[in-house]
Amino acid sequence: MFADRSLPYPISFPCLARFRPIPNILSTMVLFNAIQYILEKSLFFVYQPLTFKLMKTRLLSVTLIAFSVLFFGQAQAQKYLTKTGQITFYSETPLETIQADNRQVNAALDPLSGDFVFKVLIKSFQFEKALMQEHFNENYMESDQYPNSTFQGKVTNISQIDFNKPGTYDALIEGDLTIHNITRKISEKGTFTVESGVVKGHSKFKVRPEDYEIKIPKTVMNNIAEVIEVTVNVELNRL
Repeated sequence: MFADRSLPYPISFPCLARFRPIPNILSTMVLFNAIQYILEKSLFFVYQPLTFKLMKTRLLSVTLIAFSVLFFGQAQAQKYLTKTGQITFYSETPLETIQADNRQVNAALDPLSGDFVFKVLIKSFQFEKALMQEHFNENYMESDQYPNSTFQGKVTNISQIDFNKPGTYDALIEGDLTIHNITRKISEKGTFTVESGVVKGHSKFKVRPEDYEIKIPKTVMNNIAEVIEVTVNVELNRL
């Protein structure tokens, strides 16, 4: 019979320090099972003199520590998401006022890195007049060919926003705005209002259709403003 005895030195796993936050619970559990399997094999070969009972106890302790490290990393990577954000654009000329609303905007914010992304389905914009909506999709935005508009950027002053403290914070946002398959760099200002488990984002900026190669027919050119006002409102919920 083998006699119980303590390990000659503490077990440490410096490789855990290199793990990046796990994107979701399923991935965490998969990685957790892999770590457990490796530990089982390692402890079996390295510490054979241990009794099965002692080895099982130490294995449980180590795997619990490893899981805690992974779970803590994931908690630090919490994100804010919405699928019901709102974007409104507004055009005003002496001949006509045009407004359209889209309440199916997807957006995500990473409060650690400042990564901020949007995806907008063009056909989800609703107009007061059905004919105007038809012209918007078929003639101007060509939404069958270019169904989405996207933004990929960052909140550059993310370190100045305390997501654990209620209040309204100024935000500086930079990134790539893609409309009509044309991508341009933009830099805009906005605000984040932090509430319990919710972050409300707001921004208002200008877009020139010609910058994104959106062709306006001459017959209606005087009905559409050269610069369109875009208003963004999102209520981001913490995962």
